[in-house]
Amino acid sequence: MSLQIRINENYSRVKKSYLFSEVARRVNAYTQAHPDASIVRLGIGDVTLPLSPAVVTAMKQAADEMGCAETFRGYAPEYGYDFLREAIAAYYRRDTARIPVTLSAEEIYVSDGAKSDVGNIVDILGDNEILIPDPVYPVYLDSNVMSGRRVTFLRGCRENRFLPMPDGIAEKPYIIYLCSPNNPTGAVYNREQLGRWVDFADRTGSLILFDAAYEAFIRGDYPHSIYEIDGARRCAVEICSFSKTAGFTGMRCAWSVFPRELTVGETPLAALWARRQATKFNGVPYVIQRAAEAALTEEGLRQCREAIEYYLENARLLGEVLTEKGIAFTGGENSPYLWLSCPDGMDSWGFFDRLLDRARIVGTPGAGFGDAGEGYFRLTSFGSRASTLEAVQRFRTLL
Repeated sequence: MSLQIRINENYSRVKKSYLFSEVARRVNAYTQAHPDASIVRLGIGDVTLPLSPAVVTAMKQAADEMGCAETFRGYAPEYGYDFLREAIAAYYRRDTARIPVTLSAEEIYVSDGAKSDVGNIVDILGDNEILIPDPVYPVYLDSNVMSGRRVTFLRGCRENRFLPMPDGIAEKPYIIYLCSPNNPTGAVYNREQLGRWVDFADRTGSLILFDAAYEAFIRGDYPHSIYEIDGARRCAVEICSFSKTAGFTGMRCAWSVFPRELTVGETPLAALWARRQATKFNGVPYVIQRAAEAALTEEGLRQCREAIEYYLENARLLGEVLTEKGIAFTGGENSPYLWLSCPDGMDSWGFFDRLLDRARIVGTPGAGFGDAGEGYFRLTSFGSRASTLEAVQRFRTLL
């Protein structure tokens, strides 16, 4: 007998297979048919370098504390331990790579990942119209479709350098998703461009959800935080992560910033987020938060930046061979992602299959990031140097 309950019918509107699940399915099928194949994986944006020594030392010390009755800790605070919230606030103030930003520790909420926060923030938002860039990180779209929201796409293309702007958009309130450096395209908003988005949001009463997960890869004169832009505290939540900054993809630690100025009528958005987290989240483990704190010390940041430079050099090597072969791409300079035009007019899944079959390289088809991604392909620089150099040689042979 079938269950007689009601389900969330919005899930029927979501693509049946998550992008990276489909990539994994195709790769698994290929490896089963070719068990001796040596595959270079430049698809999912997972890091490969080990955690920095400062982080590992802090984890060991915290683990020792958890083994003593006097220093043992149980449930973590839902919003993060004060020591980490204060360390994050200090990072915004003192990081020499950015314009200093003043935040209070109370405006910072620690979580188990930027992906979690991006997906969960829909819980505190009503039935608003959503503006999402296309191509886009799938979680932005899927989480809103699952909640029954109306989505309008901001088309990114070669002509606007994959940085859509508010030109021609109806002047009314929206929830606006922005990601810079962008995943998947690697494009970065400059100050003037981001300022125009902040002005639009401030003028229309819109909320910007700003994903800054890759800010540590910026080397040019671009904003690392939306709060470097005047007025952003009145209209933006910023979400950032240790995943790529400190190699925490398997550790799970991130944060979101809810400035005090963000209010709907008399209701602070921070109060809604705090209530949501208190109800549905039990906090990030103490050991992980001590590790994150260590990543933000002077020595921790130095060590983490060494890893980032390693990945950026991988990106440079990949970009070099693409340029050599006359293939247009964005990203790779201030981002770990390279977004390239598929050669010979191929569609993106067709190029995926060709690259896997003929060069045994795995990337990510642009079509998986939205309709505007068709005809494009994403490579990541998170592999080892050896695997990246091997990919470069294979590209030279194939392209």
